[in-house]
Amino acid sequence: MRTASNMDVDVFPDLTAPTVVVMTDAHGMASEEVERLVTFPIETSVNGATDVRRVRSASSQGFSFVWVEFDWGTDIFKARQIVSEKLISVSSRMPLGVGQPALAPQSSVMGEIFFIGMQADSTSMMDLRTMAEWNVKPLILATGGVSQVTIIGGDYKQYQVLANPQKMKYYQVSMTELTEICMGVSQNSTGGVVRQFGNEYVVRGIARTSDIDVLGNSYIKSNNGKPVKINDVAEVVIGSAPKMGYASGSAKPAIIISISKQPNANTLAVTQRIEENLAVLQKTLPKDVKLDTKIFRQADFIETSVSNVQNALMEGGIFVIIVLFVFLGSFRTTIISLLAIPISLLGAILVMKMLGMTINTMSLGGMAIAIGSLVDDAIIDVENVYKRLRQNRLKPEHEKQSSFNVVFEASKEIRASILNATLIIMVAFLPLFFLSGMEGRMLQPLGIAFVVSLFMSLIVAMTLTPLLSNLLLSNEKYLAKNEKEKWLVRKLTHYYEQSLMWTLGHKKAVIFSTLGLFVVSLFAFSTFGRSFLPEFNEGALTLSVVIKPGTSLEESNHLGNLVETELLAIPEISSTARRTGRGELDEHSQTTNSAEIDVNFMLKERSQQEFMADVRTTLARIPGIAYTVGQPLGHRIDHMLSGTRANIAIKLFGTDLNKMFSIGNQVKSSIVDIEGLVDVNVDQQVEIPQIQIRANRDMLAQYGITTAQFNEFIDISFGGEKLADIYEGQRSFDLVLRLNKDYTESIEGIRSALIDTHDGKKVPLEQVADIVSVSGPSSISRENVQRKIVISANVAERDLRSVVQDIQKNINENIELPEGYRIEYGGQFESEAKASQTLMLTSILAIIIIFLLLFQEFQNFKLAGIILLNLPLALIGGVFSIWITSGILSIPAIIGFITLFGLATRNGILLISNYQKLQKHGVSLKETVTKGSSDRLNAILMTALTAALALIPMAFKGDLAGNEIQSPMAKVILGGLLTSTLLNIYIVPIVYSILNSRGIIKSEKI
Repeated sequence: MRTASNMDVDVFPDLTAPTVVVMTDAHGMASEEVERLVTFPIETSVNGATDVRRVRSASSQGFSFVWVEFDWGTDIFKARQIVSEKLISVSSRMPLGVGQPALAPQSSVMGEIFFIGMQADSTSMMDLRTMAEWNVKPLILATGGVSQVTIIGGDYKQYQVLANPQKMKYYQVSMTELTEICMGVSQNSTGGVVRQFGNEYVVRGIARTSDIDVLGNSYIKSNNGKPVKINDVAEVVIGSAPKMGYASGSAKPAIIISISKQPNANTLAVTQRIEENLAVLQKTLPKDVKLDTKIFRQADFIETSVSNVQNALMEGGIFVIIVLFVFLGSFRTTIISLLAIPISLLGAILVMKMLGMTINTMSLGGMAIAIGSLVDDAIIDVENVYKRLRQNRLKPEHEKQSSFNVVFEASKEIRASILNATLIIMVAFLPLFFLSGMEGRMLQPLGIAFVVSLFMSLIVAMTLTPLLSNLLLSNEKYLAKNEKEKWLVRKLTHYYEQSLMWTLGHKKAVIFSTLGLFVVSLFAFSTFGRSFLPEFNEGALTLSVVIKPGTSLEESNHLGNLVETELLAIPEISSTARRTGRGELDEHSQTTNSAEIDVNFMLKERSQQEFMADVRTTLARIPGIAYTVGQPLGHRIDHMLSGTRANIAIKLFGTDLNKMFSIGNQVKSSIVDIEGLVDVNVDQQVEIPQIQIRANRDMLAQYGITTAQFNEFIDISFGGEKLADIYEGQRSFDLVLRLNKDYTESIEGIRSALIDTHDGKKVPLEQVADIVSVSGPSSISRENVQRKIVISANVAERDLRSVVQDIQKNINENIELPEGYRIEYGGQFESEAKASQTLMLTSILAIIIIFLLLFQEFQNFKLAGIILLNLPLALIGGVFSIWITSGILSIPAIIGFITLFGLATRNGILLISNYQKLQKHGVSLKETVTKGSSDRLNAILMTALTAALALIPMAFKGDLAGNEIQSPMAKVILGGLLTSTLLNIYIVPIVYSILNSRGIIKSEKI
């Protein structure tokens, strides 16, 4: 119990693919320059590294991002070491002025656990951003388990020296002189120590200041005997750094802080620690500053999901108690059987702890699916012991055996059947352990929890159950009181014997009608749609909104506000939080024309489908935007699988970006009308406006300006160069030098900027360069060293596989690709196809092993074959349960069928082993079949009903958070157990009697 309470709790097992992100600040370079000079060398160096499975990159203005994805199972620290070693050789080859390639802090998209919003009534956005940087961020980073904090929004405080070229010309100050002065404008110095009067004095030169008037008074040079200061040629101001992104909360300006956890950190514990720290911090902030912790909090989904699965577990347990009590009619037998549940589950938790696993919806789901089966072994044992003890009591005195012997023999009688039946169920789960990639990571904990708890229940049934049966059930008074079978059991046995006699007299009708049902189920199975995982129900949305490339950040922010305002008009939506552009250090390579909006909602009168349709209709009304609607976790899983925030990614590889964009739009036109396809978007990798300052080398030579001096002038004057740090107490801010806004905000201003010549004079820039307005790529995406453009789409109200098949058909028929261009498909369906194939092949292997186990018990291929008849009987119910509910076969549903095959064979084993025992004692065939079947009816019905009814809460509450993945499994098992049990108690006796009467099965007699 203590282990269980101390274990980490998470929503899913760790699904993070080992990924190392390399980020490089390319200091304002254009996208194609970043691709050629920065991204390409990095990609090439890491591409052949050990265990690397995919390299993706994005080159945008001033930034390069390279995602190096390793094989699943690679140790992330080893992966980081490999990438670090590869980067050593690349770093020296980086162009001048480009920052060193750096590894992003160790986290992942799935590791984003918390978003905090900061808003204020009177505090300025600059002060708010400063608080976020210097009060909030250090506190959160100091919290154990946090790996990265990214801030977006507000005004990033900067000390700026805005030079005036005309004044610089008048005072004969060159840009190089001003740059050198700014570098040392705020520094302290050390002068050793002075020892005097018995004291030791540290000597310090104090020139550091944050006063802009004092900074402006700094001396540059003397001109005609008069000192020239910074204030004479430039303006020193406190301003805002060029924005990279905007943030807003419910359409009002805000700052959004994104928090990522370290790998293997406990999300709930980290979130709790962050919230405790924030509660303390809130008291120290100005009264009008509000912290919003409700934007995105992964812990909410975890708590809801785990709680829902726990409820399903408990409700399932209650169903089990009711079934046991109704059938056994005895408090003692019910208690003995029920003890298997807590002991098995606690044993499973201990094993999971030893394997380093967490408690999550998958491991709890495995236990919830197993809960009905955990008592099965104990039920069979208790029921048989109880029956034999009552029979022993009715024997004449001289034939009676001691209760110890009766319990021992009764347990021994069904020991082999229990052992083999449980082993078979375990074998049926084998295919789960062959799954690789994300689906393996997600579903294997479910298999481990199921198999381990089932194995523990077997141990309990073989040891503790017989012991307790001997202690609690062998009392004479107790047996006398419970001499007769319970009323329900007597009635069921009576009616069953009558119906069995009827079916034995109408064998052909029963067999052919069952065969007909099986054929119908196979046809229904072939018509099912296919999908990877069911949709999650997270109670929140994540929208990706993209505007035309080249749109300014301000315009993107304005449109983003409009989107938020429109969304907030939908009654179910309670709040929105938007991030346009990107924050510093953010590995989401979002450009200024894209935004991510987190939407919190609470369903009222309308269903989820109606609400989602309304959201899409609302977004479709807003002109000039392309959008994708997802959910926080689902969106992150998609991003991890294909690098795209959508279910389906059609990747077009080629060389010419314009041609690729044109083909991408052709692809979009050919697929946009496919039923079930929504949010169809083409990556907006189109040309955006650029102002190019093209050096005229003849004129540069005329004025004695080198190309290095020309490039340095452009860099400092228009890009701005950080030259010093200005300290305010513990806080540091950049001091940046550039020309004032008259020269940096228009093409005319750029033309009239004055550049220094070799003889100290200045000439307008347009005299030594051609300044033209052209266009260039906005951002360039690549995968495995090839340029790519992605056509992304989501699927709604239809299955994934048929939509993908329609897409492939349309593209093959309508799109002709030029030489050197190709299309690849990625996304969830890729994982679904791979997982389905793996499960299919390994299921055949599991059925062969099951057959061999049955042969090992009965030493007869034909008897093993009769028991395997339960598989098609189980398939009938499983197929009809999918057909009635969703009509979609997902990976969890396939696993439901696999589990079902194991569970269904148990009843067949009980019947056949009993028939064999009776025939050995020379009982006639007719009596063997009737008595043998009715004798085992109680055990069969109890095991089937406990296993099936325990799944009802999970099957019927599939829309609740956390139950989405287990629900399809539960529905399949529930339906399959009902048909396999009902048909098994009639079909197996019929087939056994036919084969026996024809001499195909021979019985040994004692």
